[in-house]
This record gives sequence, C-alpha cells and structure tokens, in this order.
Amino acid sequence: MNPRIQYTRPSISELEVQYVTDAARNGWGPRCYEYIERFEAAFKSHLGVKHAIATSSCTGALHMGLAALGVGAGDEVILADTNWIASVAPVVHLGATPVFVDILEDSWCLDPARVEAAITPRTKAIIAVHLYGNLCDMEALLALGERHGIPVVEDAAEAIGAQYQGHRAGSLGRFGAFSFHGTKTMTTGEGGMFVTNDDELYERVLSLSNHGRVRGQTRQFWPDLLGFKYKISNLQAALGCAQVERIDELIERKRGILTAYRHRLEGLAGLSLNPEPAGTRIGAWMPTVVFAAELGVSRERLLARFAEDNIDARVFFYPLSDLPMFEGYRKPDGGNAASIAARAVNLPSFHDMSEVEIDRVCAVIESLHREAGR
Repeated sequence: MNPRIQYTRPSISELEVQYVTDAARNGWGPRCYEYIERFEAAFKSHLGVKHAIATSSCTGALHMGLAALGVGAGDEVILADTNWIASVAPVVHLGATPVFVDILEDSWCLDPARVEAAITPRTKAIIAVHLYGNLCDMEALLALGERHGIPVVEDAAEAIGAQYQGHRAGSLGRFGAFSFHGTKTMTTGEGGMFVTNDDELYERVLSLSNHGRVRGQTRQFWPDLLGFKYKISNLQAALGCAQVERIDELIERKRGILTAYRHRLEGLAGLSLNPEPAGTRIGAWMPTVVFAAELGVSRERLLARFAEDNIDARVFFYPLSDLPMFEGYRKPDGGNAASIAARAVNLPSFHDMSEVEIDRVCAVIESLHREAGR
C-alpha cells in the first residue's frame, strides 16, 4: 500500500525547538510571561493592530470577546450555518441564541443578504468566520453592522495570511480571534489570540482573561469581577514566537500548495476550489474541492476513494443546524450549507507535502471526475 498522506501537520524547525527549550529551562519566576509578551507583540505587529492577548484557544478568545461586548441571555448572534462548533459554542455558553444563516455558493462564507434578513432588535453581534482561509465579504458585513449598530466579529481561526483589500483578516471587525491549533498554518500546539483596535474592549478582555483582575489594581490577588482562565502558557508562546518569525514562509507554502492543486485540476469542468476574488489574498489554510451537483460525486464516495489510496482527506463541515444540540432551532433559508457539504472534501496541505503526494491526491480526484463524466 502507498504510504499514508496526512491532511495536515505543523512545520517545526530548530528555531522552535531552541525557543521552547529555553522556555522550559529558564521561563519561570520573573521570566514566566516573557515569551507570552513577545508573542503578543510579534503577532499584533504582523497583523497591524493595536492590541493582542494570547489565549489557550480561539474558542476562549471568542468567549471573552463576546462576553466583553455584553452578549448574554435574551440576545441573538448571527453566524453562518457552515462552521465548526467552536464558533457557536461561546454564544451558547453565554446564554445567547445562535441564528444560523446560509452561506454563499462561491466563497462558502456568510451571505450578507441573509444576515440582513435575520437581524432583529435582539441581535447583539455578527460572527464572520473566514472559512478554510477564504474571506467573508467584509465590506458588506461591516456596512450592515454600521447601519444597524451591531458589532461584527471576525473568527479568523483559519485565516492566518488572508488579506481583504490590503487589511489582514482579523483586523477589520470589532475584534478578531485566531487559532494556533496543531492543524493550523502556524501553531502553538493549542492556543489562540484575541486582537482588537478598540482600547476599551481590550481593557475589558484583559481583565476577564486574568480572572477578573483589573490592570492597576494594587491589592494582591484581588479580582474586581468574575473572569476567565484562558491564558496561554509560556512554553506554547515560545513555540509561537518562532512560528511568527517564520510566518511569511509558512503562509507562502500554504498558498503554493493550493496553487499546485489549481494548476493540476483547472481543466476539469464542474470542479471548484477555494476562490480568490479581486482585492483579496486568501490564506489557503485548507484547500477544498467541491464537485458540481450534476456530477453526482458524494462526500461518502470521495472519502472512500481517498481511503483506498491511504490518503487522509477531511469532510467539509456539516451544517451546524443539523447537529443534535441544535435540534428545534430554525433552519436557515437557502440550501448551500447542506448541498456543498454533501459533495466536497478538504485536501491534504501540510507544509512539507511533496509534488508526488500532490499528484497522488489529484489522481484520485481526476479518476472520480472521469467516472462521473461517463
């Protein structure tokens, strides 16, 4: 059997090993936050934002940010039906109601027209998730938010390296949240980042992130409010410091892999991959192929064929409204979320992927396409 092709794994160099070793040996006592502070400074510089708070996960960053916006019981938060559950879990944990809307057929991201139709007096926030490194229509969503007085939040967990009209994903909304899970373009193993240009919001989240201890409080171990514990560790931040130093290299390799897939598959009618509209530069975190409905190639057939060749492909996210914990919630109008998920698959894209491995993945897609055309 052919050797296994994993769908993703991180790129770790000697620089990461060096920094983590130093953190393990010396990052204690007065140096216990040293790499965390370096990581926050380096990432906010890369992103071009005023403030950054390193967290234990993107979910934690979203949770604190939404809490700081005052999201709670009786509120509604709008987000796309196509998302991983991490995007909606903080909404539910805060006691608010998620309102799912359909995605656009081309970008697989939030449909602004359906967002506007879903706005009610109870709408407290809109979460724009840049799916698989693709980009939401931020111009339309920010205009909606401005018109209705609703903050637009960017879940940029999958969008490191993506740019919208010259601005990096995560820097345009009221706040942004990033993931550094081991599957992401850059990693700290587990980890995330809250970012914002809003001074007041930053101070609220900073307090929440430290068990509610407000900066400037002189009494030791005195929390001023009930907060959270979503802090990243110094060891993880050390890994992140090295990854940020290599971030351009990591992003370009991801984009190169998507480009290789595009060149190999561009002649196959009825196939689409991650779009890159004018004025955008996508992060290309997770190259994804969608078969046109008329080709009749299902998700199950795709996964089975990849498995036969020992390739670790990944399902397109199921609609959140189909999950058992959201049974009884209103199904969104449209049908792109369900339709696309049933005929799409995420392709392997780890940084060290070889041309031979890319060829093997493409050969499976080409074979299925030929069979569908008979």
